[in-house]
Amino acid sequence: MKRNLLAVSVAVGVLVLAGCEKEPELTTPIQQASYGIGLNMGQSLLQDGLDDIDAQALALGLEDALAKAEHRVGDEELTAAFNTLQERAQERAKSLADEAVQANKKYLEENAAKDGVTTTDSGLQYEVLSAGDADGPQPAADDVVVVHYEGKLVDGTVFDSSVERGEPAELPVNGVIPGWMEALQLMHVGDKWKVTLPSELAYGERSPSPVIPPNSILVFEMELISINPRQE
Repeated sequence: MKRNLLAVSVAVGVLVLAGCEKEPELTTPIQQASYGIGLNMGQSLLQDGLDDIDAQALALGLEDALAKAEHRVGDEELTAAFNTLQERAQERAKSLADEAVQANKKYLEENAAKDGVTTTDSGLQYEVLSAGDADGPQPAADDVVVVHYEGKLVDGTVFDSSVERGEPAELPVNGVIPGWMEALQLMHVGDKWKVTLPSELAYGERSPSPVIPPNSILVFEMELISINPRQE
């Protein structure tokens, strides 16, 4: 946890705490915005594992900053304290990553054992939900395809869906995540598959969205509708 980032969060996130003996009203736009900033900051702290922050000490720091008062804790002590938080955050991140690896391994092993599931050399798992023409065309890496899909986390949370949007997506095969690129080149036009991607074939540690946690297994139902004609 970097000191400057936490300081910014403190400065804007706890206005309702400083100097308040009773619960403030939330009727004006400023009050409501202040409350919203506090919610965002609190949620951010929880996501960072800082669920034991001392709210009274936090409010005291904000009050002193706004009053331009003398700091009650010296710079060296503050630096050491922030270093402690940083170390704790790193330890928590490693622990969560280790837990995710074990949970992913178990999920993939159980899914691979299900009837109809095929596992490729890369670890990609797929199940044919409905088949197109077995002799029909298959995409190459430099093709553009039209696909209907719905992506879910393993808990069933939908994070993206062309089906919900009511319009299939047009995508370059070599411009998608590795698991999709592999699956598309195995499919025939008309195929509809359920595809399970290990995190390393999806986004790995770098999630593109808060909806997708790092190291997530992704599960897609995807239908290859067509391959666009190549431009001469």
